[in-house]
Amino acid sequence: MIRTLRPGQRCEVRIASVTGGSTLLFSTGDLLLEAPNWTQDGSALILNGDGKLWSLDIATAELAEIPLAGIPELNNDHVLAPDGDTIFLSANDGHIYLAPLAGGTARQVTQEDGTFHFLHGVSPDGTELAYVGIEAGDFSRPGRLMTMASDGGAAAAHEVRGHCDGPEYSPDGRWLYFNTEAFTDAPGHAQLARMSRTGNEPPERLQDSDTVDWFPHLSPDGRLATYLRFPAGTEGHPADLPVAVVLVSTADWPQPLHTWPLSGGQGTLNVNSWSPDSGRFAYVAYPFPDPQRTDP
Repeated sequence: MIRTLRPGQRCEVRIASVTGGSTLLFSTGDLLLEAPNWTQDGSALILNGDGKLWSLDIATAELAEIPLAGIPELNNDHVLAPDGDTIFLSANDGHIYLAPLAGGTARQVTQEDGTFHFLHGVSPDGTELAYVGIEAGDFSRPGRLMTMASDGGAAAAHEVRGHCDGPEYSPDGRWLYFNTEAFTDAPGHAQLARMSRTGNEPPERLQDSDTVDWFPHLSPDGRLATYLRFPAGTEGHPADLPVAVVLVSTADWPQPLHTWPLSGGQGTLNVNSWSPDSGRFAYVAYPFPDPQRTDP
């Protein structure tokens, strides 16, 4: 389903610095944009909106549609390939596609295996994809952590108890980072974790928090990470909640370096949005009019 803005709501694409600042790059009341990726040349953000793919120029704040053919409407799970010229995309038909970043015809990568595929990670060498598999597209079932060759073929399941989401690779390719409900029986209580790419050992919990924590994203140099913090008791990763984007050192996950409170959730930080130099990252807020509101 294509998300749209509610009456009076705005979409704000923001860029945060690892030193704690946050700058508004683009704001609109007409189009709900989601899930920014940062291009490898540092010049633009890639987002989805209205089922399409968009490029947002960082220098000019100009938004342009990337024309794609051969692909259904997109959702907010998309990751650039390491070559910098192509992008892997999840579409609302449940499949993953590969398309030229400059626009063109997309190619379906996943097989007709009875599963919905939600992409989150591409290995640093470009040979493997990490995604969440939902059997038969039945969202009452837990998402499974899956990997497959990036040129297609059979998938491999990584055994993680309960629902998991957001798997992506560490910059050195050794680890998969994700959020999971494996550590608790409380409904929806997602926590941050990692496991070996080989899947030979159980998940390692990165922190123990009372909040619901989603989508860990490591910086390209591996020293920092961002994630999205939902209120305690949240089930899933819904939209339009008081959430926070959190910055941590990967050497000390429990201790935040900075936090950016905002109205958001779904669409805010679904995919890795770090700049190539590891100094900034992008996120999306969805505020409503509030005379008392102060931007972070």
